[in-house]
Amino acid sequence: MKNTALSEHHVALGAKMVPFAGFNMPVQYSGINDEHETVRTGVGVFDVSHMGEFILKGEKALDLLQKISSNDVAKLYDGKVQYAYIPNETGGIVDDFLTYRIDEHTYFLVVNASNIDKDWDWIGRYNTYGVEMKNISDKTSLFAVQGPKAAEALQSLTDIELAPMEYYSFQKGTFAGVDNVLVSATGYTGAGGFEIYVANEDAKKVWDAIFEAGTPYGIKPIGLGARDTLRLEMGFCLYGNDIDDTTSPLAAGLGWVTKFTKDFVNSANLQAEKERGVSQKLVGFEMLDRGIPRHDYEIVDNDGNKIGRVTSGTQSPTLKKSIGLGYVDSAFSKEGSEIFVNIRNQAIKAVVRKPPFVK
Repeated sequence: MKNTALSEHHVALGAKMVPFAGFNMPVQYSGINDEHETVRTGVGVFDVSHMGEFILKGEKALDLLQKISSNDVAKLYDGKVQYAYIPNETGGIVDDFLTYRIDEHTYFLVVNASNIDKDWDWIGRYNTYGVEMKNISDKTSLFAVQGPKAAEALQSLTDIELAPMEYYSFQKGTFAGVDNVLVSATGYTGAGGFEIYVANEDAKKVWDAIFEAGTPYGIKPIGLGARDTLRLEMGFCLYGNDIDDTTSPLAAGLGWVTKFTKDFVNSANLQAEKERGVSQKLVGFEMLDRGIPRHDYEIVDNDGNKIGRVTSGTQSPTLKKSIGLGYVDSAFSKEGSEIFVNIRNQAIKAVVRKPPFVK
């Protein structure tokens, strides 16, 4: 089990720690509902230093990225971030990830913790371009400061103008007295905020400065439990739950980051799948009767015929009702379609809703 630079600090803060993607991670501090509400209405901080970070550098870095990424990386400019997935050769997804363009020949990639080694090997396999690759995952800490008060709470720590930063953009600058910190207007909560990348040796200093500056704004540490409820209220996919090596990116609703204007891994087969149409689609749904949907629960129709499965589910702290994501036969994917989730041998009624569940 790996630790982040601040694992011991989280224990000292009273966090409940759990194994996650091979790391010892804080799942909650004061409680999931309280932490969720803190992020939705104020400001909270996640230590998500388990995430992976790669640097790709060289004249052909763009060529390599265009080959392994589903999105059109050529559309990026300095200071811009792009969401995409890495397609495999059999119609599934190696991972979903972020690409940051540092400059014309330098890109910074952020990948899921559980896929660091797999992604590294996959990208390396396609690196016939002589691109210099650096895996800085074990040297990098990442704090996600999320919520509507994030810019105000952090502004005193940096000369970067936070409030005007566009969504999915980033800047490098001094933060909490530390030089060369990357600050991006990204996140996994839908509540607004920033993600801050620092070297491990500066992690404690930056963490403490964030909490000192944020104290007047009611800042709190937030665990992975609330991260999951927050992302689910937005309908954001979680790798390993909603998408994986076997799921079609088109069925998962990732057509918007699938750019057929270029040649990438498995693009011809995905283009053909798009033209045929998918047999199942990932949908959001809201439970109409009592019951919490969980990963891999069966989804059935009114007659009890299996039409799909739940991939993620929770009790929404904001809506005070159960919500979920799942794959269903395309005929049942329209908003308003009635479906049922088998929970403890009972078919519990639900209705298809288009995420985000919380506007």
